[in-house]
Amino acid sequence: MEVDVERVGEELYSRIYNQHKDNAGKLTGMLLELPSAVLVQLLQDEAMLTAAVDKAYKALQESTDEPSKNRLTTAEDVSTSSDSLGEQLFELVDLYNTGYSQKITGMLLEQKKYVVLNLLSDPKLLEKQVNQALETLKRESEADLNDSLDVDDPHDFGERLFSLVQQINQDHANELTGMLLEMDRAALHQLLCDHTLLEAAVKKALSALGTNSIEKVT
Repeated sequence: MEVDVERVGEELYSRIYNQHKDNAGKLTGMLLELPSAVLVQLLQDEAMLTAAVDKAYKALQESTDEPSKNRLTTAEDVSTSSDSLGEQLFELVDLYNTGYSQKITGMLLEQKKYVVLNLLSDPKLLEKQVNQALETLKRESEADLNDSLDVDDPHDFGERLFSLVQQINQDHANELTGMLLEMDRAALHQLLCDHTLLEAAVKKALSALGTNSIEKVT
């Protein structure tokens, strides 16, 4: 993620100067050592910026005893005040309506905090990682299904399909399942692996079922 360091530095300096006139330059320089994504987050989150400046100022005060404390090198140094990191990420992931928001959020949170912060400030990177996680989950789901499903047993297919269709439309589960079972085996397998596709197929079958019912009545 490209960040105009000079512009960010000027913005940070102007905000820090009000509280720490004598040390504004040093504190700004310390914060500019942080990853670009964190710098962007600091400018957007006043509470996080305050926490980062306080931490940097404390490190500066103790620098005579332990100079290494002058450096803030990781996102953990400034993000500990944000307990809602997971909640923020979940809200963004949920916008993609994958049906796996909780699982994908958990997968993304397993990364280092600076990476997670980068995801919060970089929509393109977030979308890329959400899609990657979704593909992983789908492959795992399909593998589990292959392990548990006898592809040569139509009855096994029928039972599994009926249980899923019943969750979507309980009133017409029998008729809808019967209609879907007329599809070829590969298409059925795809429906069992992808809940979104199954919902679309059920909706289409339900529409056809309603048309057929009307024709019978007339």
